[in-house]
Amino acid sequence: MSSADLTQARDVERGGFAWRERGDGPLVILLHGLGGSRVSWEPQLVGLGDRWHVAAWDMPGYGAAPPLPAERLTFRALADAAAEWIDALATANGHDDGRAHVVGISMGGMIAQYLAAWHPNSVRSLTLMSTSPRFGLNGTLPDVWRAARLAPLDRGEAPADFAERVLAGLGGAHIGPEAFAGQVAAMSRISAVALRRSIDCLVTHDARALLPTVTAPVLVLGGEFDSETPPEYSHAIAELLPKARTVIVPHAGHLLNVEAPAQVNRLIADHLAACERDEATSGRLPSMETR
Repeated sequence: MSSADLTQARDVERGGFAWRERGDGPLVILLHGLGGSRVSWEPQLVGLGDRWHVAAWDMPGYGAAPPLPAERLTFRALADAAAEWIDALATANGHDDGRAHVVGISMGGMIAQYLAAWHPNSVRSLTLMSTSPRFGLNGTLPDVWRAARLAPLDRGEAPADFAERVLAGLGGAHIGPEAFAGQVAAMSRISAVALRRSIDCLVTHDARALLPTVTAPVLVLGGEFDSETPPEYSHAIAELLPKARTVIVPHAGHLLNVEAPAQVNRLIADHLAACERDEATSGRLPSMETR
């Protein structure tokens, strides 16, 4: 992804939020994962920004975004913040109904689940990538996982110091060097304090009781070779949602949006267009079978 492709992107810091945006049209927001930031989404800003107003946030406390005031980070607080950000974007840019197409990957996909359940009037559609309905779906113990992720921070390292070795274990075999470097740059923007707070929050994730209440149409995307959130996690999410379909992307790992950007962008664009088409013709959200 060359820098020239992002010449129309704008970095914005306003109202307690920080984000990168591109394009005009219906609003699409992008929520990054535990080791990401607003620069994690360059292929989607470019690939979707010609048709939609695409905005990728720095999660509160990440990159240029100030942290939330509470000492302990929670999914409730993050979902509330995302809803507030959507409202601010909609107001500033004339999006009349105040809703957004929401796309989240990994921890961002977790936040998106709570956002859709607790703030349904903010969500037009949902795309969940490389994520799960709860932490430890495969039996991983929260304390063990947490201790492993905190170990380099406890040794005094910053996320920039260990970004390459962590991300090397998440990406599939076919991730390109430029895409990998972009993800390293995204993780290098995170402070040790912010990452520690997010790790503590992530292990509390369990949206299973909320997912059946989500009314938005949902596209669930997983990578065939994702060892962090394997394909069965994607199917587990879809089984709990009233209107969802699942696509498993061949040969991809956990960093799905940059490992298979053309396919991911096409799948997202088709999903958003179908939602908008159905609204325009019937006034109802699309009917989608759970698979």
